[in-house]
Amino acid sequence: MRAARLRINGRVQGVGYRDWTIRTARNLGLRGWVRNRIDDSVEALIAGEDAAVAAMIEACRRGPSHARVDEVDISAADAADAPEGFTQLPTV
Repeated sequence: MRAARLRINGRVQGVGYRDWTIRTARNLGLRGWVRNRIDDSVEALIAGEDAAVAAMIEACRRGPSHARVDEVDISAADAADAPEGFTQLPTV
């Protein structure tokens, strides 16, 4: 089990990035959450099998069709912090 916290920068709000993240993460069998941040970035906590986490990180570098991803910052996270399923949290 691997966990990572992602901070995605670019044109990632107002383009369906959170909904896309939820669908993609669930399809990969990941646990965690996604939320907008007031600095116009998107933050996500993802946890699951190593290959699924790696696939999600690569997918987040592309994002949905209307997004423009400039940067994805990745840091290690604790898998215990990821809830069951994959949800959207309020903006912080």
